[in-house]
Amino acid sequence: MNTITDTNFKFPKQVNVYKGKVREVYRLEDDIMVMVATDRLSAFDVVMPKGIPYKGQILNQIATKMMNETADIVPNWLLATPDANVAIGHACEPFKVEMVIRGYMSGHAAREYKAGKRILCGVAMAEGLKENDKFPTPIITPATKAEMGDHDEDISREDIIKRGIVSEEDYKQLEAYTYALFNRGTEIAAKRGLILVDTKYEFGKTKDGKIVLIDEIHTPDSSRYFYTDGYAERQEKGEAQKQLSKEFVRQWLISNNFQGLEGQTVPVMSDEYIATVSERYIELYENITGETFVKADVTNIQSRIETNVLACLKTL
Repeated sequence: MNTITDTNFKFPKQVNVYKGKVREVYRLEDDIMVMVATDRLSAFDVVMPKGIPYKGQILNQIATKMMNETADIVPNWLLATPDANVAIGHACEPFKVEMVIRGYMSGHAAREYKAGKRILCGVAMAEGLKENDKFPTPIITPATKAEMGDHDEDISREDIIKRGIVSEEDYKQLEAYTYALFNRGTEIAAKRGLILVDTKYEFGKTKDGKIVLIDEIHTPDSSRYFYTDGYAERQEKGEAQKQLSKEFVRQWLISNNFQGLEGQTVPVMSDEYIATVSERYIELYENITGETFVKADVTNIQSRIETNVLACLKTL
């Protein structure tokens, strides 16, 4: 099945292009950015060799929907979504930190906890917690942003400010926005029978100095969800939680002896397995948004994107 794993567009007034793990960002004159969500799959900060059908569309459409549902509390960069895989918005200078917020002791936090750590990014975690227990209050555990293929690193609030990565004034605003977005995301998830377990937000600063939300928000790549129904019973019994995230990919990789560590080789993903990953992503989309997923035309994805973007740029 056709996927989009790399692009090389030449848009009018194009200044440069940045290629991240999943998204490719074209910066144009007049402070406009065109963000293309590819079908690349990243896990343990490593990009997998093959693309996942419809993954880029799914992430882009969830992010667009969630941006629209949170715009009243936090300003964002978005201007238009002219194509299933594309968002266009204001050019920003990204902060070099990811604002990770955790409501539950899951995923990376749980792995660190099992290894005996009780401090994560300068934040204390109480003794006696079980995996997937709810924290008394959500905790922010930032990570420094890495280039494609490199590992993001945990970092404390104090080190971010001390090293001048973000000023103290700006960081306080990032914290406030992060808590506000997580609270709204929790409310949205609850309406759909889900628990927003943890997520990450990225922010940038516009040319006029305004801090805005950028990149993806509340997607299965950036977030972890549990099903509300049965959560308490599974915790009481010590059973694994039924969840919506790309954790199923991470667990498959772990079971095939890969965690992105030096010397490890990415296991081969068969076409059959890739098809199941695509189906899971569609399931995630429908559960997170409450809407039926409509597949975009993938006959010629590159041409479709170029046509739609060029038409949109003429209207901006």
